[in-house]
Amino acid sequence: MKQQNMFKIASLGIQHVLAMYAGAVIVPLIVGGALGLSGEQLTYLVSIDIFMCGIATLLQVWRNKFFGIGLPVMLGCTFTAVGPMIAIGGQYGISAIYGSILISGIFVVAISKYFGKLVRFFPPVVTGSVVTIIGITLIPVAMNNMAGGQGSPDFGSLSNIGLAFGTLLFIIVLFRFFKGFIRAIAILLGLGAGTIVGYFMGMVDFSAVTEASWFHMPAPFYFGLPTFELSAILTMILVALVSLVESTGVYFALGDICEEKLEEKDLENGYRAEGIAIILGAIFNAFPYTTYSQNVGLLQMSGVKSKNVIFTAGFFLVLLGLMPKVGALTTIIPTPVLGGAMVAMFGMVVAYGIKMLSKVEFSSQENLLIIACSVGMGLGVTAVPELFSQMPSSIRILTDNGIVAGSLTAIALNLVFNVFKAEEKAQQTSFAGRKVS
Repeated sequence: MKQQNMFKIASLGIQHVLAMYAGAVIVPLIVGGALGLSGEQLTYLVSIDIFMCGIATLLQVWRNKFFGIGLPVMLGCTFTAVGPMIAIGGQYGISAIYGSILISGIFVVAISKYFGKLVRFFPPVVTGSVVTIIGITLIPVAMNNMAGGQGSPDFGSLSNIGLAFGTLLFIIVLFRFFKGFIRAIAILLGLGAGTIVGYFMGMVDFSAVTEASWFHMPAPFYFGLPTFELSAILTMILVALVSLVESTGVYFALGDICEEKLEEKDLENGYRAEGIAIILGAIFNAFPYTTYSQNVGLLQMSGVKSKNVIFTAGFFLVLLGLMPKVGALTTIIPTPVLGGAMVAMFGMVVAYGIKMLSKVEFSSQENLLIIACSVGMGLGVTAVPELFSQMPSSIRILTDNGIVAGSLTAIALNLVFNVFKAEEKAQQTSFAGRKVS
């Protein structure tokens, strides 16, 4: 009976790993590919990311006095960081990516005690606009990969386009005709099917797998010591704040599912665990980490709320991350296959941003203006980056990056139209009440 129970926990743990695996590995593949990393570097990036997903998950599930929400939650690298990391790497180099991640992690740990009180500055009109902007800025990356990758000799060839759209169509078919677990791993299955077809088209090179070792130890600062650029740091802090807002929703959803009432201290510990995970991600050259909502859906579907299942999943991720051959397997995925899957995944980021905006009161002209100006500014600066080229360098820190420009526009306009206006109304009401009395 005990063996049966252990087998059930192990199988459920593997199921959770599979549900988040595609999301976990595609981030290093996209970022590493965009930064032009070698096969060996890309293998390390994928392996360390899987390893750190496990560590981050264990930090969050293990509730103690200082950190950990203590709920059955899986952590993985956040998609909202992909666009910013590519932009930072392209402008300042890979060392600046990890400098900005490190500072953002320290920032999250520092504000973890107070973030519950800061949430009011990040209502859906702000977070929804930010996530929508990030998703929109990612689409060109997907389009370039569908064509074979920027600079590739066969860019835009019919074989690349056909394979990319075939992968996307396969994912859509899985979503249309399947439910539950198959739908949860549709992206992973799409990547696998596309790679098999790519193999028969002569697009798969197994050299990275044969050259990779069976076992390695994580190396701190594998890509060199971090460097610090103010605009990069601001960008990553904004990404971290948006992730915390998303995580807060996941925490409360899990609290309801597990019938646990969350106190302020629980939220503080959850935020602090995420901050520690982000810091470790920077040290070991991985990524910022956040809660994965797809695993919450799997938890509801299976009906098993045991933390032991998530502990098991975390340990599986740690073991997989110590085996570079497993990481190298993901690097053989042809670029057009990645591109096809990216259209669905990045489109989902945009769709999720729109879903967040659906909670906004659209009868308010102020909210419509906040969305219009922030998304317009974010997309405009991304499309025409030389727009503010004549500005002083101190101002260009805030305007050179579309995500930063759009996000700061959303935050500032929300303060003007919603926060300050509400305070003015409250003061007027209080004054009128005193006058009447």
